[in-house]
Formats: sequence, C-alpha cells, structure tokens
Amino acid sequence: MLHYTSVTEDISVTVSPVYLDAESSYFLDRFAFAYYVMITNHRRNPVRLLRRYWNIQEKDQAPREVEGRGVVGQQPLIHPGESYHYNSFCILNSFEGSMEGNYTMETEGGDKFLVEIPKFDLKARVN
Repeated sequence: MLHYTSVTEDISVTVSPVYLDAESSYFLDRFAFAYYVMITNHRRNPVRLLRRYWNIQEKDQAPREVEGRGVVGQQPLIHPGESYHYNSFCILNSFEGSMEGNYTMETEGGDKFLVEIPKFDLKARVN
C-alpha cells in the first residue's frame, strides 16, 4: 500500500489508497477505490476540521470537485499530539486517476486555515 503525506501549518495528512477489485467492473467502466486518511495535529492547541474539498481527476475526463461539511458526517476536534482516522471511497469511470484537495480547519480562537491533502494516484492495476 502506498502512502502520501503532506504537512501544512503543523497538521500532517497521510492518505493510503487501495483498489477495490471486488467492487469494480472493467466491462461497466466502474473502478472503485478506498482511501484511508490520518490527520495528525502537531500544534500546541486543538483544531477542528470544518470542511473538505476534493479535486478528482480521471484519465481523459474533466476534473470533478466535491466539497462539504466535515468528513464522514463528523467535524472532529483534534487535540495536540493526537490523530484522527477515517476512510471513504471513490468510484471512477476509468482505471486511472488522482485525488487532491484541502481541509478547512479552525483554531479555538476562531481562526480558519487550509490544510493540504496530498495528491495521490488511483490506479486499478497498481494499488
């Protein structure tokens, strides 16, 4: 399993994508991928994850943008030295693509900042 990591303002994001062969169909142009995310707070104060933004690129197709409140129905508060883990999935119409994006985080004082989600590859034959 490949791991992709970025660090922004002392928040690290590690993503590990996996191809889901059993959920995919080459003949129906349906390629399923799960991705596992770990967000770690290396700051001195807690931060809350408010929003997510994804840019999903498929081979030979226009990019898709997905955004919304929190992740998997939650807006977690991540304390100093702690990590928040979640997983989700993405369906592509081609066997190859990539995802990248950002999280909107908020400090206890109400300051908001963006944390980069590293670009990671989605490849049906590799992951």
